[in-house]
Amino acid sequence: MQDALAQTYYGNTVLEWGLAFGIALGAVLAGKILYWVFGGVLRRAASRTETDLDDIAIELLNEPVVLGVTAVGLQLAFGTLSLPAGADVFFANAFRGLLVVSIAWLVVRIFDSLVVHYLAPFVEESESDLDDQLLPIIRRGGKTALWAIGIIMALNNAGYDVAALIAGLGIGGLALAMAAQDTVKNVFGGFTIFTDQPFKLNDRVQVSGFDGKVEEIGVRSTRLRTLEGRMVTIPNADMANSPIENITSEPYRKVVMTLGLTYDTPPDGMQQAMDILASIEAAQGENTVEEPVIGFAGFGDFSMNLLFIYYIAPEADIVGTQTAVNMAILSQFNEAGLSMAFPTQTIELAGTPPTA
Repeated sequence: MQDALAQTYYGNTVLEWGLAFGIALGAVLAGKILYWVFGGVLRRAASRTETDLDDIAIELLNEPVVLGVTAVGLQLAFGTLSLPAGADVFFANAFRGLLVVSIAWLVVRIFDSLVVHYLAPFVEESESDLDDQLLPIIRRGGKTALWAIGIIMALNNAGYDVAALIAGLGIGGLALAMAAQDTVKNVFGGFTIFTDQPFKLNDRVQVSGFDGKVEEIGVRSTRLRTLEGRMVTIPNADMANSPIENITSEPYRKVVMTLGLTYDTPPDGMQQAMDILASIEAAQGENTVEEPVIGFAGFGDFSMNLLFIYYIAPEADIVGTQTAVNMAILSQFNEAGLSMAFPTQTIELAGTPPTA
């Protein structure tokens, strides 16, 4: 038995290979046990406490700690073996890099959790809309920056010359800049939107043929939820260079109506019609603002036209107010005996005496 264990394969005895395998298997099992402890036992215990900090900590530490323990165990396992000079350095650097990645993963999750559980509620309670627009950018930008730092540190611990690697990237920098022209335009377009603020979150806007509510303003694009319920993503460069109509910012909704009365309506009937329109607008109370515009607009082909312009308050039910006004016009005009005109023609035949 001892002779079998003492046999050498690839520079290591069977016993040494078995020991390394046992350590590696133990590291994997330890990771599984930790995952079970964090995911089951500790999470149930934390749910019984009043504070949320322990729940957040367990949620954050779960996967990164398991990955870190597994990486350390695998490094110890390979450290017991006699490997070629190049191989042992490679595995040692790889496991160190993997450990740094697990630490970076943990830092990113801590940052994201702080933003979600502490910064986001504070932003929701504030009256300003600017922080609501900046929060998604801060969250994504911070996570990207932390991951970039973590990857650079992991590569450095893995034995790569990061400074030389970054310097080498400068050779392809020009080609990358040419390929990223649209991205740069969109980033500057987003900066223009933040500085000029032609709209804010939850504003209804019309731009590039789309009409909808602004749901997200990102670094590269802006997302609208159209009136049909569809999500539209528009690059910020297009948003910055397109005419934008901010419907939410309107001080009132202007409604223009032209009412045609028949030509047999007497002058006092026209005046009565204008008085009725004024009373209907006044009856709307706080649903309308400003003074209405009411006048005898002119003589049409088949009607005498009244111009009626009124303004609906932004907080009022626009469709409901229009319906109330239209129903009141129809009802009161009928009661007053005022007839609405419709297209008519009088045809006189040659040789036929005109009708009286």
